[in-house]
Amino acid sequence: MRNFKQTHNIGIVGCGYWGPNLIRNFRALNGCRVKLVCDLDRDRLQHMKQLYPEVQTTTSADELINHPGIAAVAIATPVHQHYELARKSLLASKHTFIEKPMASSVAQGIELIKIAREQELTLMVGHTFVYSSAVEKIKEILDAGEIGEVFYISAQRLNLGLFQKDINVAWDLAPHDISIILHILGQLPRSVNCQGKAHVHAGIEDVTSITLDFPNGTFATIQSSWLDPNKIRKMTIVGSKKMIVYDDTQPLEKIKIYDKRVEIPPHYDTFAEFHYSYHYGDIYTPYLNQVEPLKVQCQHFLECSQTGGQPRSGGEEGLRVVQILETANLSLMRGGAKVDLADFDKKREEEFKLKQPKVVYA
Repeated sequence: MRNFKQTHNIGIVGCGYWGPNLIRNFRALNGCRVKLVCDLDRDRLQHMKQLYPEVQTTTSADELINHPGIAAVAIATPVHQHYELARKSLLASKHTFIEKPMASSVAQGIELIKIAREQELTLMVGHTFVYSSAVEKIKEILDAGEIGEVFYISAQRLNLGLFQKDINVAWDLAPHDISIILHILGQLPRSVNCQGKAHVHAGIEDVTSITLDFPNGTFATIQSSWLDPNKIRKMTIVGSKKMIVYDDTQPLEKIKIYDKRVEIPPHYDTFAEFHYSYHYGDIYTPYLNQVEPLKVQCQHFLECSQTGGQPRSGGEEGLRVVQILETANLSLMRGGAKVDLADFDKKREEEFKLKQPKVVYA
């Protein structure tokens, strides 16, 4: 049964790199109280206590999850801990928010979704960028058909560090771009292939390139790296009519729309008559509402947990990202070979004897 009275009380597990941002944003929301935070590092807890004296602290995740005064739990720990902590939280009847990626495998993601449904609880994943004004504007432009048919999408998310020990760079950085691409296109890829190399830690790729092939002919490439000298957060969307460049490192003008395209003559009789026509039009930057995406995301989780609404980045959206990442891992092991997503679904169903939520391939 959904709990309405206590959803304003939230506990946050993990106060390392990202957890403090969740604490700051949840604490700032009207009707939301960060009651308890957890971390194994007592120095981090002491720092949180200095910043927010009213917040209680603990080194025990079980204590936080089972606290009777908490109705929602946010998890910002290393990925290998997501499943077990989220499972405990849901079984303790807590609305649960998990940072990306939601789990380490498709099987884990399916089980979390199943428990959340049985318990009638909100399960939401931290795909922060689908709550950004820039991505929402891009989706609006694509849905309106302004850029025409989407030919391809090229995404780059590069920087120097932060190196992870339990996941490769694809699992660390690519979830952002995968979630954006799935959100703006509104469909799943047909197949995935991935190549990468491990230069610093054996067995943990620090540079990867993922290709997603969609049923309508669109394809997307996602380049991720912990070894680039510059921080790059760029996505280019090339359409038959116009093109969009989304640069998240820009403070204000994050989106530029280019009225550029290549036009092919409708008919010709000889090769001499065949000429490409290059159209060069205006470049413009749409206005974007300047609001922190993480604040919007936290507000959305609070509202969904109170009303029973469907999160924009719920369990199934989180599962899709994990599904693509797991398929990319299989491609990596096969030397970059293309792996069909539908065939991979069947393989996982047979292996884990679990019923996969229905996927409609366009």
